[in-house]
Amino acid sequence: MLRLLQIELIKIWNNKSSRFLMFSYFGLLMFLFLFSMVKIDFGGFEFHLAKQGIFDFPYIWHFNTYVADYFKLFLAIVIVSMIANEYSNKTLKQNLIDGLSKKEFVLSKFLTTVLFALVSTAMVFIISMILGLIYSSFDEIGIIFSQMEFLPAYFLKLVGFFSICLFFAVLTKKSAFSLGFLVLWSIVETIISGISSYNDGKLDFLVRLLPLKSMGSLIKEPFTRMSGVRTAANQVGVELNAEYGVSLTDITITSVWIIIFIYFSYYLIKRRDL
Repeated sequence: MLRLLQIELIKIWNNKSSRFLMFSYFGLLMFLFLFSMVKIDFGGFEFHLAKQGIFDFPYIWHFNTYVADYFKLFLAIVIVSMIANEYSNKTLKQNLIDGLSKKEFVLSKFLTTVLFALVSTAMVFIISMILGLIYSSFDEIGIIFSQMEFLPAYFLKLVGFFSICLFFAVLTKKSAFSLGFLVLWSIVETIISGISSYNDGKLDFLVRLLPLKSMGSLIKEPFTRMSGVRTAANQVGVELNAEYGVSLTDITITSVWIIIFIYFSYYLIKRRDL
């Protein structure tokens, strides 16, 4: 496995575009959280985002994993480019001639996506821990390490999303088409979700089974958990009773989709005459 992973990392590192996207992803991730530490003083009005409670333990685990998820497209582009380059540069065929099996090829790509997700999760953990220790009003060990299920949920969400990208890349063999299919699939899920809402949620059971929706449900929006938002809602007579925890059902559905997408990626490559 390490040999397969090493081969993929060398390929990615030798690609300037992939290097740029990876550095951009991790750079933006770090910049976003560092920017939240900046105090804004304008005309006597002072605003410090870090003082709004977003970095309080254990809320920080929920907030940071939710926000960091928006940058995953950078790594998704690296993944689809990784597959597309195999076809355009004829390296896939050459690797098979050199003794790499089709199963090992797919496994090497999947291991790379897992590594991306793992590194991203570790980075979010480290940044969140540092910001929390600096700004959180709570420093008890039990509170600091509570609600950390959002981190493995974030990891699973990334692996799931990257698996979809991997499948579309294998299916289309082109980076642009892969991302186009991803956007199209997202639109289809949004339409189905809208139809369900229009029909009083009669299709909610189906919506929950959709891949992107199930992955999105792993980490629900954290903003209505903020005390300021809840106070404002109560003042206008709105009661917020949402469930924010990580659902075992969503974990199971996402895991099944990962298996499905990786299997069919292998199936397509196995059936093709390369």
